[in-house]
Amino acid sequence: MSIADRLVLQRQHHLKWRAFDRLEMILMIVCGVLCFGFSLSVTADIVTRTLGTPWLWLQEATSTLFIYAIFIGTAAATRRNDHLYLTAISEAMHGTSRLIVEVIIRIVVLGVAFCLIWYGYENYLRGFGSFRLPSGTPIASLYAIIPLSGILIGLFTIEQLVNGLRNGFDHPEPPLVDSGDIAPAG
Repeated sequence: MSIADRLVLQRQHHLKWRAFDRLEMILMIVCGVLCFGFSLSVTADIVTRTLGTPWLWLQEATSTLFIYAIFIGTAAATRRNDHLYLTAISEAMHGTSRLIVEVIIRIVVLGVAFCLIWYGYENYLRGFGSFRLPSGTPIASLYAIIPLSGILIGLFTIEQLVNGLRNGFDHPEPPLVDSGDIAPAG
């Protein structure tokens, strides 16, 4: 099993286009690297402060890694139907009522994506007037990920909406197979 097979969630794959599988894999890798970097920078910040020689730029690095991990993780989770998705309500339904609820949920998520794009871009542009200390980097560097995340969330939501209307939202999931199981002879 390749890394891509492990990182790209196969659950509800009837709602996904294969063309975005590579993007999902990249988002998962980037999110993992950002979370690792965040943990490493927090640890380094604690150690340097304990030693009495704090590295002030670590707080900037930590906040940047944290913010980027949140928004990239949100986009990846949207593709995987792990976030911004009300599964308990819709999975309890079948037929037309499920279709209506699934469409309404995705319309709401599209509204959230639009707000992330619109207001995230506004904040990004305003961020060139404020600067982070001690580096003097425009705060827009933090806000750049917000509209990008909104674009990805919108794209993945449209993907699910189109495929759900085309293929149906209600597909039974195949049972999970443990890689340690031995297939029955037959």
